[in-house]
Amino acid sequence: MSKKKKQKKNKKGSGIVYSTDPNFEHPQEEQEEEQTLPPRQQDLRVSLDKRHRKGKEVTLITGFVGSDDDLKDLGKELKSKLGVGGSTKNGELLIQGDFRDQVLQLLTDKGYKAKKSGG
Repeated sequence: MSKKKKQKKNKKGSGIVYSTDPNFEHPQEEQEEEQTLPPRQQDLRVSLDKRHRKGKEVTLITGFVGSDDDLKDLGKELKSKLGVGGSTKNGELLIQGDFRDQVLQLLTDKGYKAKKSGG
């Protein structure tokens, strides 16, 4: 039995590779900007994570619903108040080091509904 390779779709995702129609336009996928929920409606989880980081600890904040810009703003504020580094990736906020208690306190002071999760 021969193995068939799956045909890859172009980046637009429509499956159309080429058209002879001079007026043809690729269909645009509309990406809706995710609305940021108010802090009282956010359900954030604060945990400690060591996986895939060569044993280094990071405080991981998950569950944020909203735009990436708002998440980056929250991360920037937390990092500046704690005096540490960090980043935002895949809708998660990473703070370098074990700052679970301080992050939890700062989030609840800002009005977010946050809980510790994990061990």
